[in-house]
Amino acid sequence: MRPKANTAERSDNMRKGIVAIVGRPNVGKSTLFNRLCGTRKAIVENNPGVTRDRIYGESEWNGQVFTVIDTGGIIINEEGPFIKETRMQAEIAVNEADVIVFVVDGREGVTPLDQDIANILRAKGKNIIIAANKLENATGTEIWDFFSLGLGDVVRVSAEHGLGTGDLLDEITALMPNIKVPEYLGAIRVAIVGKPNVGKSSLVNNLLGEMRVIVSEIPGTTRDAIDVPFTYNDHNMVLIDTAGLRKKGKIWESVERYSVIRSLRAIDEADVVVHMLDLIDGVTEQDTKIAGYAHDQGKALIFAGNKWDKIAKATGTFEKTIIEIQSKLAFATYAPVTLISAITGERINALLELIVKVDSEASLQVQTSRINEIIRDAIKIQEPPSNKGERLRIYYGLQTGQKPPRFTLFVNDPKLMHFSYERYLENRLREAFGFNGSRIILNYKSRSEKDAYKGRGKE
Repeated sequence: MRPKANTAERSDNMRKGIVAIVGRPNVGKSTLFNRLCGTRKAIVENNPGVTRDRIYGESEWNGQVFTVIDTGGIIINEEGPFIKETRMQAEIAVNEADVIVFVVDGREGVTPLDQDIANILRAKGKNIIIAANKLENATGTEIWDFFSLGLGDVVRVSAEHGLGTGDLLDEITALMPNIKVPEYLGAIRVAIVGKPNVGKSSLVNNLLGEMRVIVSEIPGTTRDAIDVPFTYNDHNMVLIDTAGLRKKGKIWESVERYSVIRSLRAIDEADVVVHMLDLIDGVTEQDTKIAGYAHDQGKALIFAGNKWDKIAKATGTFEKTIIEIQSKLAFATYAPVTLISAITGERINALLELIVKVDSEASLQVQTSRINEIIRDAIKIQEPPSNKGERLRIYYGLQTGQKPPRFTLFVNDPKLMHFSYERYLENRLREAFGFNGSRIILNYKSRSEKDAYKGRGKE
């Protein structure tokens, strides 16, 4: 059984939950991760230039969307290369998770390492499900030993064959808390994200103009979530889940460099994502992961290169720096790049103006008549592609969504659309309407589906 991934669109203001998959080595955690996410690819796999990683994924079950984290095998009483780092990454995931799936090998039964891991998990006080894996040919009686771990329900699964994964997903969604994101009417929700030590806290304090912040607790979360409302030039904004505004345990001080989970949460809840980049270090692997996630989620995105005050200047340095950032994050060329100093406040006001601008353009609703005028002009300038004598025909287009802007084009055959012509159409729409900072999503419907949209031309 393979759940759909990356397909659901939430219409309410529920926060997306997080599921952490943990367990000792070689029990099938990654196989289960792939099964739950319905893919063998990480969430940023399809973005050119983005480093492949099989840690984070997205799953949807019965209309509920949640992030799934695959952790490395936990080894407790041994030391060696990457063992400590693996344990720390798993602890990060467990601390942030709403639901923990503890994977065990159903054929081997309870091992001493399983018991040690269970003791650690029990102390966390989280919702835990035991997934007894590799039981495709078993009778089901093998799961009873795992109840002795005292962690809760045990679900018999075979991640490789997909058996029992539906039952597991039922258990996961039943335990997932319904946590609403606080509503601030008319406010732009801004997430400031980036790797550690990039200057997020300095930027937040500069934006607020004070070292003291007003915090609002969101009950029921598994970490110290914070929203900070403020106003800029009559525009109401909210800084959400921003780094540097929370209490941190020692574990976070030592291992936050391994984690992007907090950024994922903040991005999920944002209207606009300000992704801070360290101009001294340059664009890193972790930066590509964070930016790739924001791209996949269709968030309005701004890249803010920080520590500009520490960069040696020469003629053209500003332009060259922006071009270099754009080339390394080429999958998001629509995102504007600005260079700031969070310490000195240089160009901070320009960044705030940019936030207002990209949010406004992400919300833009274009008249259908104007859309079709642009499409007709584009076709006159450059003919659509053809294949084996059959040419793509575009009959009609309309806007079907905002944040990100979505357009549906009615064509004779969607298979005739070539990626290069799709990029051409996107560029023409940007030239006409802007959508600065927003990914444009084009969907295609065949001619037979066109009648379902009759009457929409007056929009």
